[in-house]
Amino acid sequence: MSRREAEDYIRQGKISVNGEIVTDLGRQIDPKIDKIEIVGEKEEKTTVLFYKPRGVETSEIFNLVPKFRHLNTVGRLDKESEGLILLSNDGVVTNLVTGKEHVVEKEYLVETKEKVTQTQINAMSKVMNLSDGPTLPAKAEIVSDHSFKIILKEGRNHQVRRMANQVRLTVNKLTRIRIGNLTVDDLLPGQYKKVHF
Repeated sequence: MSRREAEDYIRQGKISVNGEIVTDLGRQIDPKIDKIEIVGEKEEKTTVLFYKPRGVETSEIFNLVPKFRHLNTVGRLDKESEGLILLSNDGVVTNLVTGKEHVVEKEYLVETKEKVTQTQINAMSKVMNLSDGPTLPAKAEIVSDHSFKIILKEGRNHQVRRMANQVRLTVNKLTRIRIGNLTVDDLLPGQYKKVHF
């Protein structure tokens, strides 16, 4: 479990060390000697891959799939973007996708008003200076005259749109098609599937 989840379990008296329930977060242990156990039932970890439709805020997703209200949205997509987003109560998954270690790739398919040039793709593949600081290098490639794919390992607010804007491309449609090894496959807007790690 994640550190936050572990702390919650300790506060709730659900963790024992050598058979003794502990509630203090500062308890020192030796992992080679001490036996740590979860007391009682452990919450089932659930992760769902959801295709967010265009025109829906991330915060409104649970109006479409109310049975997953007990989960958290992992990452975000702006209202005008569509595609994959994770719903999960697994802190480890959340940290992998949204943590500062930039571990998990997110891939986007971008359709543009203007014709895409290799010069623009090259510029977006390098470090770009945005208003909130330099980006990490990205991987971008032309798909057609008016579309490209871009892979990021970070998720800043409106990042793909701002990068495209900086090279004078107007985004007509933005779709997240992959998170790590999870791909859109045959999912349609509003559809979902449970995933297992």
